[in-house]
Amino acid sequence: MVLIREGVREVKLNESAMAKGFGVLGAAYFLVCYIVALFTPGLYKAVAASWFHMLDLSSAWKNAPTGFILGLVSFSVASYISGWLLAWTYNKFVK
Repeated sequence: MVLIREGVREVKLNESAMAKGFGVLGAAYFLVCYIVALFTPGLYKAVAASWFHMLDLSSAWKNAPTGFILGLVSFSVASYISGWLLAWTYNKFVK
């Protein structure tokens, strides 16, 4: 939605559309991450260690990823909520 106030264009975001977009992207990212962990665990561990500032996670590693459905659903829901909150917060600052 575009609002025009005092000669200034203000663009508001659709919270639902942003949330759905984040949810779909979150699901895609989770799926790619799961596949990488499944087929190239060494690469997955190297990337994860670099993101955690080289924290030693060796005692936490499993031989194969588990909990696909729970992880996919929970990460997608968290992404959806994040997208909605981002759009809602942005729209508050536009007012």
